Amino acid sequence: MARYTGPTTKIARKFGEPIYGSDKNFEKRNYPPGQHGLAAKRKKSKDYGNQLKEKQKVKYMYGVLERQFRNTYNKAARMSGQKGENLLFLLESRLDNIVFRLGIAPSRAAARQLVNHHHITVNGNVCNIPSAQVKPGDVVAVRERAKSLEVIQASVAAAVKYPWLEFDAKEFSGKYLNVPTREEIPENINEQLIVDLYSK
Repeated sequence: MARYTGPTTKIARKFGEPIYGSDKNFEKRNYPPGQHGLAAKRKKSKDYGNQLKEKQKVKYMYGVLERQFRNTYNKAARMSGQKGENLLFLLESRLDNIVFRLGIAPSRAAARQLVNHHHITVNGNVCNIPSAQVKPGDVVAVRERAKSLEVIQASVAAAVKYPWLEFDAKEFSGKYLNVPTREEIPENINEQLIVDLYSK
């Protein structure tokens, strides 16, 4: 499966929640897509189906493909602590997600593009790898030549603050203070379903 570039509302409707953020179109039609969308709401879901759906939802949410997601899970499983929480911590530490959380980009897809186009630096060095793991203490900033980009200016003005990140709007620079706790991650994710799926 290649990276999804189609309508985000269609995916949000598939999972029954606005996984890409506020969406007026989703609010108008918050039932599954397709001609049998309303009828699909009445179908009973089985355990495996729920587990698979949760995994697919998180993959779309963070913009990660299957092999990359499985490798991230395997890495989380080797770490001490809860596998599901470790998985979320690793996904939250991705560079594209940090750029999104800092408010430099309006979405993770936009953050990924900024990273790919060499607009982002980590500790003063340009990094164009969206999946790069950012460590606590690292400084993520916008390159000087990209600070005037309209998308960045608008996004910073409407940024949401998170307790594990520190951002200087004047310098367009942020610091990853610490790994967030599970309670601080705002997304509606049941990570135990993913653990159960991969444990089979």
